[in-house]
Amino acid sequence: MALEKINKPNDIKNLTDAELKVLPEEIRKFLIENISKTGGHLASNLGTVELTMALHLTMDFPKDKLIWDVGHQSYTHKILTGRKEGFSKLRKYNGMSGFPKRAESDCDSFDTGHSSTSIAAGLGYAFARDMNHERFKVVSVIGDGSLTGGLAWEALNTASSLKKNFIIVLNDNEMSINENVGAVATHLSGMRTSENYYEFKSGIQDFLEGIPVYGNRIADNLRRTKSSIKQLFLPGMVFEQLGILTLGPVDGHDVKTLVDILNQAYRWKGPVLIHVRTKKGMGYEPAEKHPARFHGTDPFDISNGLPIKHKGPGYTDIFSTVMRKLGDRNKDIVAITAAMADGTGLKRFHNMFPERFFDVGIAEDYAVTFAAALAINGKIPVFAVYSSFLQRAYDEILHDVCMQRLHVIFAIDRAGLVGADGETHQGVFDISYLSMMPNMTVMAPKNIWELSDMMKFAVDHDGPVAIRYPRGEAYSGLKEFRAPVSYGKCEEIYEGHESRVLLFALGSMVRIAEEVRNILSQEEIPVTLTNARFAKPFDKEYLDKNTDRFDLIVTLEENVKAGGFGENVLSYLNETGYKGKFLNVSVPDRFVPHGSPDVLFEELSMDAASVSEKILDCLGALKE
Repeated sequence: MALEKINKPNDIKNLTDAELKVLPEEIRKFLIENISKTGGHLASNLGTVELTMALHLTMDFPKDKLIWDVGHQSYTHKILTGRKEGFSKLRKYNGMSGFPKRAESDCDSFDTGHSSTSIAAGLGYAFARDMNHERFKVVSVIGDGSLTGGLAWEALNTASSLKKNFIIVLNDNEMSINENVGAVATHLSGMRTSENYYEFKSGIQDFLEGIPVYGNRIADNLRRTKSSIKQLFLPGMVFEQLGILTLGPVDGHDVKTLVDILNQAYRWKGPVLIHVRTKKGMGYEPAEKHPARFHGTDPFDISNGLPIKHKGPGYTDIFSTVMRKLGDRNKDIVAITAAMADGTGLKRFHNMFPERFFDVGIAEDYAVTFAAALAINGKIPVFAVYSSFLQRAYDEILHDVCMQRLHVIFAIDRAGLVGADGETHQGVFDISYLSMMPNMTVMAPKNIWELSDMMKFAVDHDGPVAIRYPRGEAYSGLKEFRAPVSYGKCEEIYEGHESRVLLFALGSMVRIAEEVRNILSQEEIPVTLTNARFAKPFDKEYLDKNTDRFDLIVTLEENVKAGGFGENVLSYLNETGYKGKFLNVSVPDRFVPHGSPDVLFEELSMDAASVSEKILDCLGALKE
C-alpha cells in the first residue's frame, strides 16, 4: 500500500506514479474508517485529498508554510506529515487535535479553528519572510464559504502590495457548512478563466522584465492593455482588480493538473490566487449526499452513514421547535444566522418563514449590526450563533445593540465546554464579556422547559437579551420546578432544612449542583439549591434576604472565572458585608483543550464529585 510508505514529512515525494494514483483512495478509506470510530470533520477532508497531495508534492515541510483556513480540512495534511497513528485518539483528551496545532507539529504553521483568517496569516508570514531575507513558499488555503468573512477581504485588500510570491488557494466546493449565500458565491459560480491566457501572461512578464532599461515599462503598458481586453471577456474578475493574479478554475481532484498549476504559480512575483473546484464528501456517498451532516460527525456506521449512538433531543432541537412556534405567533420575529442554519436549528424556521430568515454568510459582526437596524424598525431579530463565534462581533454588540438598548435576542448555542473541537470552540467567555455591557440581560436555562420559557420571556422583554445553552443532549430533569420567568429573579429549587450551604447555580450547572446535593445528603449535610437563571442581573434581593442563613455560598457556572457570574456575585457579597465562606466553581484562567465534556469537567474539577470534595474541605475549615 502506498499509504504505508508515508511516515514522515515529504515521504509522498518518494512514491511512484502508480502509487500516487492509488493514494487518494487509500487516504479516503483511512479517513472514513477512523472518523467512523472517533467522529470528526469528514466531508471537508474527503474533498481536499488531491489538493493536499499536490501541495505536499510541490512544497518542502516544515520549511515551507501551509496555512489552512478554519483547519477542519487538514486531516490529509496530518497524514502526510507522519501523524497517522494519532487518528486513533483524534479529538480525544490528550490526543491529536482536529485542527492544525503548532505545538503538535512543526509542519503546522498557524493555530486555527475559526474562519477567514488564513490570508491575513499567510501575508504576515510572507512579509516577515521578505524582511528577514529568507526563502520559502507560503500558501494559504481558504474555502469559498470563508470568503464571506470580512477579515479575508481586509487581507486581500493589502495583498497586492506584496512584491514576492504568495499563493492563495481558493477551495471552491460551493459550501461552508450550509450552502453559500450572497454575491461572493454568485461570482465564484460564474467565474471562468483561460489557462492559456495566464500561461501567456506569466511567460511574457518574465521575458519583458529581462529586457534592460525599457523592459519594465513595456511590461506595465502591456499589462494595462491586457487587463482592459480581459474585462471584455471576463467581467467581474474581482481578484484581478485587486491586483492578484488569478489562475483557474481547475479540477481539485486532478493531482497532475494541480501540481502543474502550483509550479506555475510559484514562479510569479507577487500574490497569486488559484481557483480550485472540489466536491465535499468526495468518495463516500452518504457524505456526498449530505455534506452538512458530515461536516462534524459523531461516530457512524460506514455501511449507511447513520450515527451509532442515538441521542435524545438537544437544546438546539428545543430552540428550533420554540422558534417555529414563536414565529407562527409573532410576525415581527425574524431569524438570522451566520452560515449555520442547520447547526443552530434555524432550518425549520427558514422553511416555514423564508421571507423572515436571513443567512448573512460567515459574518457575525455584520449579522449583529444588521439585527440592530431591524430592531429599530420594529422587528424582533433572533441571532442564533455558537458562543465561540459570537466573540467575533464583540464591538457590534456593545456599540450597535447595547448602546442603543435595542431589542435583539442572542440565542447562544454551544455555550460552555463543547468538547472535541477544543480551544477554538469552547464557549466559556460569553458570560464575562456580555455581563460587562450596559443594558444587556444574560440568561441560562437549567433544562429544556426553561429554554422555552426564556425564549418567550426574551420576545416580550424590551432590550438586548442573551440566552446561553450548551451543546449536546438537553437536560430533562427538574421538570416539576417551572416557576414563571421574572426579570432578574432566581428560582429556589430545594431548601435544605437548617442548611448552612447555598448552591447558587447557573444554567447547565444546575444539573451538577443537583448531583452535589445528593452526594452531600449522604454525608448528612443539608444544602439549599437555587437556580440563578440570570447571570445579569442576578438576584441581589434574594441574596440580601438569605446570606445570613449560609456559612458557605457556592456559585457554579460553565464559564471562565475572570469576570464571570461567580466573581460578580462575590463582588456584591463583599460590598454588602457577607462574612461567610465563598466558593467559585468555574473554568480556570486557561484555554481548555479538546476532549469529551465529561472528561473535561473532571479535569477542571467541575464535576459533582470534585465540587462535593471542595465543599467538604471548606466546611472542615469552618470547624477549625
